[in-house]
Amino acid sequence: MNDTAKVQHVVIVGGGTAGWMTAAALAHAFRGSPGRRITLIESTEIGTVGVGEATLPTIRAFNASLGIDEVDFIRRTQATFKLGIEFVDWHRQGERFFHPFAPYGMKVQGASFHHAWLRLRETGDETSLAEYSLPSAMAAGQRFAQPAVKPSVPFANFAYAYHFDATLYARYLREYALAIPGVRRSDARVIDVRLRPDDGFIDGLLLDNGEYVSGDLFVDASGFRGILIEQALVTGYEDWTHWLPCDRAVAMPSALIAAPAPFTRAIAREAGWQWRIPLQHREGNGYVYCSRYLDDDGAVDALRGALAGTALAEPNFLRFTTGRRRKFWNRNCVAIGLASGFIEPLESTSIALIQSAIAKLLAFFPERGFSCIETDEANRVMREEYERIRDFIILHYKANARDDSALWRDCRAMPIPDTLERKMDLFRSRGHVVAFAEESFEEASWVTMYAGFGLLPSQHDARVDRMDIQVLARELASIRAAIRQAAETAPTHAEFIARHCAAVA
Repeated sequence: MNDTAKVQHVVIVGGGTAGWMTAAALAHAFRGSPGRRITLIESTEIGTVGVGEATLPTIRAFNASLGIDEVDFIRRTQATFKLGIEFVDWHRQGERFFHPFAPYGMKVQGASFHHAWLRLRETGDETSLAEYSLPSAMAAGQRFAQPAVKPSVPFANFAYAYHFDATLYARYLREYALAIPGVRRSDARVIDVRLRPDDGFIDGLLLDNGEYVSGDLFVDASGFRGILIEQALVTGYEDWTHWLPCDRAVAMPSALIAAPAPFTRAIAREAGWQWRIPLQHREGNGYVYCSRYLDDDGAVDALRGALAGTALAEPNFLRFTTGRRRKFWNRNCVAIGLASGFIEPLESTSIALIQSAIAKLLAFFPERGFSCIETDEANRVMREEYERIRDFIILHYKANARDDSALWRDCRAMPIPDTLERKMDLFRSRGHVVAFAEESFEEASWVTMYAGFGLLPSQHDARVDRMDIQVLARELASIRAAIRQAAETAPTHAEFIARHCAAVA
């Protein structure tokens, strides 16, 4: 490629998790490319949304791609391990289920494991699906162990993620990125975005310190404000609040009063749900709620009353509209993080979507001409990924059987996207789990939700009928026993952290 055609200068507006993940990934990719530069603009006067983050297992691949040492990362971000999410009171009050990062059991006669579980249930066996999941068993016992590199049995093949302090993670990546030649940080605010008159592309940014920063490619990581993608380029926004009605959140850290659990808790409340994210030095808490059913004062009172430990800070309020930009990539601007859209914190998809957007940017990294064919394709795959996650989150609200408050009754009665309706109908019929293009959640995750909300099919896959029922029962009992034994031999989560990766006090 002719050097004059290359994008030489990337300008990122906004720090925080999205900005510094992008800067770190691009800086790493640009190593050995003379002349390429990255300027990140962030103002210390503007706070970030970071309130303590729960992640998906994909974060491990991102860190590894940068050559980040896992132990060093955990210690410096006060991180803990995450085997999945415990859902409390979502189906009905008093019920709970666990969403692990792992498949269940193993295939039987070529059919997915849940069909064997369903067949055994027909005989009166009431064993829960969770008993066929090693990370679920470890989480129940507050235990943690890393998976074997080459598991001897399929059910030992599981993944894990992290809980970490988002502010510390952004600081960690800032240090990483700024150590690479060609990366510069400007502590300033953008006061004007200037567009090229001939094509409407961004020419440059005027900062409050008087500096004018021109560039070839601009990344909007400015959060909900969307300084570039929306305020300057007027890209438009697709509103999903008719499916995902929560539009507020209040966050408040609290003191740890017990050893941190190796999982996130999502607790359904009257007007939304509460998160609990255990770190090494504190617990992150928040209440995600719908302002039509609860005001801000009521949300703070409810959250304070639900804290396990003493509050460590005043409440931090967030207001948002669930949905996405009509384009993630518009002209020479790419929106990453909250600037591109927001589905809500449930299932910890925010950082995973940052990571996915960065991967798409690298895969379709442009020349200065900015081919419409490539930017259109990048927009298509990101749009579909957002929509697949959207459907998975909507399922959590639609499938509830609560009758204690208006929010849950209204969500149960609401129309849903055709794509989700089709998935639910096919599972109800014969346990089929449909995977569309750009799915972020695999079959086991969908099965977890269906089973957790009591959505069980009327029939199972006929292939499992080829196995004698008594043989099948013995096979499944053997799997349960092996999982129990493996879980019991694992150290506690607190012991694992103390032994391998405790943060420096």
